[in-house]
Amino acid sequence: MRIIAYIAAAILIFFGVLFIWGSGGAGGGGWGWVLSGSISVLIGFGLIWLASRKPADDTAKGKSPTYTIDLPGKTKIEAMTCKNCGGSLTPDNVKMVAGAPVVSCPFCNTSYQLTEEPKW
Repeated sequence: MRIIAYIAAAILIFFGVLFIWGSGGAGGGGWGWVLSGSISVLIGFGLIWLASRKPADDTAKGKSPTYTIDLPGKTKIEAMTCKNCGGSLTPDNVKMVAGAPVVSCPFCNTSYQLTEEPKW
């Protein structure tokens, strides 16, 4: 949709400038051409402004992104323990930071990134 708005804005600005430029020549149309050219240029710049606006961000509205994990085949979930102190961890202790799962241990206050180890 943005590309269409940019193309339409370019066309409007192009023809608006031509109308303004053409009104000053010998036998030009006068103020009517200048007015219609100016309106065309203003609408073109308005379209560029509307197309360049950022869409509303969901995180600014209090919504947080949801991450879903698709596990292959039959997966058995085992109890997670802290690598440092051996304390029992819950899913609430795992947070996504920069696209990677990071564990924060509530017992020893250690944070580390989860790594997937081979199953064989």
